[in-house]
Amino acid sequence: MDPLALTLIELGAVVSCLGLLARLAGRIGMSPIPLYLVGGLAFGAGGLIKLDGMHEFAHLSGEIGVILLLLMLGLEYTAAELVTGLRRSWQAGVLDLILNFLPGAGIAVLLGWGLVGAIVMGGVTYISSSGIAAKVITDLGRIGNRETPVVLAILVFEDLTMAIYLPILTAILAGVGFLGGLQTVGIALAVVTLVLVVALKHGHRVSQAVHSENSEVFLLNLLGAALLVAGIASALQVSAAVGAFMLGIAISGATAHSATRILEPLRDLFAAIFFVAFGLNTDPSTIPPVLGWALLLALATTVTKLLTGFWAAKRAGIAVPGRFRAGAALIARGEFSIVIAGLAVTSGAVPPDLAALATAYVLLMAIAGPLAARFVEPVVKVFRKSPRKPKASEPVASFET
Repeated sequence: MDPLALTLIELGAVVSCLGLLARLAGRIGMSPIPLYLVGGLAFGAGGLIKLDGMHEFAHLSGEIGVILLLLMLGLEYTAAELVTGLRRSWQAGVLDLILNFLPGAGIAVLLGWGLVGAIVMGGVTYISSSGIAAKVITDLGRIGNRETPVVLAILVFEDLTMAIYLPILTAILAGVGFLGGLQTVGIALAVVTLVLVVALKHGHRVSQAVHSENSEVFLLNLLGAALLVAGIASALQVSAAVGAFMLGIAISGATAHSATRILEPLRDLFAAIFFVAFGLNTDPSTIPPVLGWALLLALATTVTKLLTGFWAAKRAGIAVPGRFRAGAALIARGEFSIVIAGLAVTSGAVPPDLAALATAYVLLMAIAGPLAARFVEPVVKVFRKSPRKPKASEPVASFET
């Protein structure tokens, strides 16, 4: 069959399947990310049906999906909001980083994946899924709750950490050596600082440069600027995704709102293909050997995220149910854990088992996160209402009073 025809048929079949999976996820009230990953596993190497024709397209589309994910994340914040959020949430953010980075790094060391594997898996377990968290908070009607700003502040800190972590990870994965790594990180930090300063002082000019009343021109301006900045960032050995994130921060006000609206369908399409592309490159037969580790990691990092949210909410003077709600909202991992694992696997600097562990872990956490957020409050109420049983040596009168 003609290669172009084969690619179009395979692409059409995959996109149609993604639509069905998204509808199924909506019906059962869960994130579609786990289903997209399972779909990729089914059609990749070792899956039910191997699709060879769309690998090249899926790879490029996946890269664009990551760029759009980070661009739209940047659009959610202004530079001033990021700086304010950092000031308010740095203590909880540091606790979050320590508690949730160490389990992933520790498992990687135990499995013999070395320092590079530890840095990658630490990032995978550290970063919460802001997309799933935002959807859960909205679906459960908790936008006005007192713990919600605490959760958002921690998510903002995580995003900022990613802006520094991803360039460092890119340098390490490229194997550029200590001095080369320092140079790359220095360039990355300089670029991040420069963009923040430009966004703070001249963000309105950046917004004016891409804005247009014509939606077609506006979309082309946005997409062109995002790909251009991402490409330049990549040429400077700064992550392309970080470049797109910083461009999103520089765009603010009404232009940012319009950009979010116009880019959302494109983001959803390319992000879905990104998750499929990650699944295509993961052999399902490599998952069972690491499933036990994924379960252990899921249990450990569920506890550490609960502790993080509980501590941060307690510092804000929030009551016990709100502290648990804050922790549960942070449990889900998703898009950015897969982005980190994808960068590592593509570089060839980590073993294939890491992709299998990351996939199994994200599958578990993307399902467990929304469930925990939904049921944590009833569970806490049950435990808080349970009467304390008097000890045998304790006088009955003292209990009754």
